[in-house]
Amino acid sequence: MPDTITITDDRTGKTVTVPITDGVFPASAVRELDPSLFIYDPAFMQTAACRSAITYLDGDAGILRYRGYPIEQLAEKSTYLEVAYLLLNGELPNPEQLATWSHDVTHHTFIHENMRKRFVDGFHYDAHPMGMLISAVSALGTFYNDAKDIDSKESRDKQILRLVAKMPTLASMCYRFSAGLPFVYPDNDISFPANFLQMMWKIGEYELDPRLERAMDVLFILHADHEQNCGTTAMRVVGSSHVDPYSSCAAAAAALYGPLHGGANEAVIRMLTEIGHVDNVPKFIEEVKSGKGSRLMGFGHRVYKNFDPRATIIKKTAYDVFEVTGTNPLLDIALKLEEVALADEYFISRKLYPNVDFYSGLIYQAMGFPVAMFTVLFAIPRTVGWLAHWQELLGDKDQKISRPRQWYAGEDARDYIDLSAR
Repeated sequence: MPDTITITDDRTGKTVTVPITDGVFPASAVRELDPSLFIYDPAFMQTAACRSAITYLDGDAGILRYRGYPIEQLAEKSTYLEVAYLLLNGELPNPEQLATWSHDVTHHTFIHENMRKRFVDGFHYDAHPMGMLISAVSALGTFYNDAKDIDSKESRDKQILRLVAKMPTLASMCYRFSAGLPFVYPDNDISFPANFLQMMWKIGEYELDPRLERAMDVLFILHADHEQNCGTTAMRVVGSSHVDPYSSCAAAAAALYGPLHGGANEAVIRMLTEIGHVDNVPKFIEEVKSGKGSRLMGFGHRVYKNFDPRATIIKKTAYDVFEVTGTNPLLDIALKLEEVALADEYFISRKLYPNVDFYSGLIYQAMGFPVAMFTVLFAIPRTVGWLAHWQELLGDKDQKISRPRQWYAGEDARDYIDLSAR
């Protein structure tokens, strides 16, 4: 017998029964009861706005899978470009497919010279790299007249390839400009993460430790997609208007720019810096529990209610990085904070566990990235997740232009009062 739910409108006595599939029932049930009846759900806490086959997330069990593959296996055995192919195409590539995809991405990393010489140079010297990146992604679309031809699969594939390939180039360009350094061109002979790191740091001779290259690859894998988060939802909402993917990506990146989304690891670094010393951790914890202003950043998650599976992977990656760079001075504070919080019933009962942001900022800082670049580092790999959802959206016959309804709470009808009488 299929699972169903029956809803009764007590005002009219009308009843409607609809199926429950995978824990979801259609909102059409409410429309059947009364077309003028709406569900109030701030921040979409209980609303599934789409059907997706890209990422599975079980927050209670701490499970994250890309196209069915556990994030733990992908982080251990895969590369970012292989994962990117998986997210976009639904299956892991065979050797020939991976070689072709890697070659195509590698040979599309260059950007138009006018982007560098005219567009980027127009920013103020202290412009935030993420603000620059958002503008640069949007501007990039103006260089491709076929970008708006979203009904053509050939055109869509071309724009996806361009965005995945050029995002690290744009990101490094924004950093080099903000640091007053000359631009470094992409190198077609090295890997995707190595190319990005070289474009970031090369001054004269540059030798990259393979452990840092691998750490960057793992971080890219962990951040490639995360279901219907704020940035991905922005990508889908804007993309539903059938605008070009560059504009949609810029909107998603703008959502990521917010401190409640992509800026979380920055907040962790600020918190650890303010704590200052391991001896201050107990006092900080008590301030958090008493609600006297201090906030515990990098713990808990909107979706994960047990643990963040990415946090375990990233903690191991942190130690791999520290073997090369030396220990981040904030690490001891972070470890003590984690130890104390995980042993305290206050945090245990509230299911507050370290999330992916708790250690990622420490890694980025140890590798030399300024705090202002943290969100940019998030945007580079997340681009492929955004594009996978954009591509899926366009092929979903149930999707229309996004247009949520509102609960009007303003004044009732009233007559205009002449200015002289007010």
